[in-house]
Amino acid sequence: MRRLATLAALAFLALSTPARATFSIAAVDPATGEVGSAGASCISGSIILSDVHPGVGTIHTQAYWNGTNQANASDLMDQGWAPQAIIDWLAANDAQGNPTIRQYGIADLVGGGRSAAYTGTNCTDWAGQITGPTYSVQGNILLGPEIVADMETAFLATPGPLAVKLMAALQAANVPGADTRCAGAGKPAISAFIRVARPDDTPGSFYLDLNVNNTSTAQNPIDLLQDQFDAWLPTAAPAASPALRLLPAAPNPFNPQTTLRFALAAAGPARLEIIDLAGRRLTVLREGPCDAGEQSAIWDGRDDTGRALPSGVYFARLVTPAAEQSQKLVLLR
Repeated sequence: MRRLATLAALAFLALSTPARATFSIAAVDPATGEVGSAGASCISGSIILSDVHPGVGTIHTQAYWNGTNQANASDLMDQGWAPQAIIDWLAANDAQGNPTIRQYGIADLVGGGRSAAYTGTNCTDWAGQITGPTYSVQGNILLGPEIVADMETAFLATPGPLAVKLMAALQAANVPGADTRCAGAGKPAISAFIRVARPDDTPGSFYLDLNVNNTSTAQNPIDLLQDQFDAWLPTAAPAASPALRLLPAAPNPFNPQTTLRFALAAAGPARLEIIDLAGRRLTVLREGPCDAGEQSAIWDGRDDTGRALPSGVYFARLVTPAAEQSQKLVLLR
């Protein structure tokens, strides 16, 4: 399956790193199309567990972190697999044949939000998760279930944009020894991070991406992250509810057909079409007045004459008078 993003990450592909004693939340906001990720751990570099897909969703791979498992999960999300289906596949196809030491949390935007989580039976206590329609909170080697429960409560109770809710969730776990390996230092973790991507962000370049990679014994990474967040927040442009969103096609790659979904903030004219790499229109799937909200159309890999198109890369393009969005499709014959 596909690449890891950097040479450094490639070096991890064959390794299983004990990115344990970790608490994190993966979450999405269907109203704005934002997807987010926050977490902390009693090791440095806990951000390694976070895999954010703008406009799609977020994957967390933790406990005994494995780069191959993370790359495989990332590929499956790109192909339009549901969170639970991704986890089921990972459990059945673990890179080292031992899913019992892994922990996963996944959330995506499909259908107003979906989530799933998994905690292997050999993850060190306390280990477990809580999920809701738009979020997954998980942790291992924690003081107890109250850590993830308090994170969920803070996330749900805090008003405001996704970034603010994620930061509140992380602060809810900011108690000495939340990650029990840090109890002796009187702090919750060694490293912490928070990330939010907007639909038009590119992979690796996010609207919000803050990271406290390591700290001395006397430093609290969540407090340091809060300082960075407080400095960032006044500069952040508010998230507008987009006039249109072209949601992830599923399956993708596909054969013989795929379901394309889109959402409009208000009723009005729209056109959903398929174009080739040169921008030539091949067929129109929907055109004319459309209701507000989520809608769908099926493409069977044919042009407007009924000719079956060959394998290759095509694009779905959604056009309204105010804006347009495109999405890559891969047809496999």
